[in-house]
Amino acid sequence: MEAVLACVIGVLGGAGVWLVQRPRTFQVIMGLTLLSYAVNLFIFSVGSLAIDKPPVVRPGVPADLEHYTDPMPQSLVLTAIVISFATTALFLVVLLATRGLSGTDHVDAKEDEP
Repeated sequence: MEAVLACVIGVLGGAGVWLVQRPRTFQVIMGLTLLSYAVNLFIFSVGSLAIDKPPVVRPGVPADLEHYTDPMPQSLVLTAIVISFATTALFLVVLLATRGLSGTDHVDAKEDEP
């Protein structure tokens, strides 16, 4: 399970970095979105990858990650999802305004010259 999650985080991070370096603004926005997904998965995996474990400590059971799931990374990821959604919406508004003003969707506002 950990190897699969590590591969998914690596693929999302690599694809995000590759898209951020593209010349068009929509590709840059999609790259930032993929990078935020990779970071969210990484933060979520820090808490532990236990399934069906309660986040609340019960009496008589040791308080370690073998018996429980850490709720802090889950709450951080939930907050990060909301923030990344708002940031993506802001980026899309700026993209539309820039395209309307410059007439192109290139990051440097210049078309490719053949």
